[in-house]
Amino acid sequence: MPTYAFVTVDVFTDTRFGGNPLAVFTDARGLSDAEMQALATEFNLSETTFVLPPEDPANTARIRIFNTTAEMPFAGHPMVGTGYVLARLRDAAGHGATGPLRFEVPAGLVTVEIERSGDGAPLGGVISAPLPLSAGETFPPEIVAACAGLAAHDIVTSVHPPVLASVGNPFVIAEVTDAALARAAPNVDAFRKAEAAYPQEDERFSLHLYARTPSGIRARMFAPLTGTFEDPATGSANAPLAALLLSLTDAPSTAFDVRQGVEMGRPSLLRLTATRGPDGIRATVGGRCVPVLSGEAIV
Repeated sequence: MPTYAFVTVDVFTDTRFGGNPLAVFTDARGLSDAEMQALATEFNLSETTFVLPPEDPANTARIRIFNTTAEMPFAGHPMVGTGYVLARLRDAAGHGATGPLRFEVPAGLVTVEIERSGDGAPLGGVISAPLPLSAGETFPPEIVAACAGLAAHDIVTSVHPPVLASVGNPFVIAEVTDAALARAAPNVDAFRKAEAAYPQEDERFSLHLYARTPSGIRARMFAPLTGTFEDPATGSANAPLAALLLSLTDAPSTAFDVRQGVEMGRPSLLRLTATRGPDGIRATVGGRCVPVLSGEAIV
């Protein structure tokens, strides 16, 4: 039976067993769609990636991203972590690239700039989201509060209402109070009701909460209808958060850090930027990675 090599890394952290774990199959040629989905379900992580040859030889690779139930068009920590893994493999083979990696994903093209130490070793990466900000439907605070096990008055609407925003993967983004963020917990029945009332094309209802705290911005992401009750670090949710917050100002750009995963015991640090450009507001998200496991799957 054929075997397929994989590695796991913790993403958006410099400490093993922090951040968001990711499994990367470094050569997925020969795997069927069903086998990729089955492997992702078996790993039971937020996402698992599968590396394939690019359709355009000018790019580095084509990457397929699966959560435990479905393929995803784009996700942040899989792009950062996969870039880190491939940079390490290239270095070990003696032909590391000094320029950015370019990944083909269903949402578009993702560029990964590899962060390196003084001696050249990969430390992590910074990705550019594949699409500019799109912000659309807004949601009643009561709907969001119910999904997060909160009261409507816990939702802060002075800057913006809960809103669907995306730079490649849509999330409902809502500001909450610092105290509410700490006690939030997903209510699956409320998520099902919200999805039925506000169906999103090809996507499940996923909720990204953030709070402004004395130490900066903290966030939590709940997507129980995709099998992720809570995610310790969500690049594809924090990137539209950065773009959304910039869109509410007149500034040309912004940069800030987001801390996530604290309540899960997997603290994560994500570095965000957003910049106005000719086609809209573009965002980046970056962080460090730590290798954890390597092995082979028998398929």
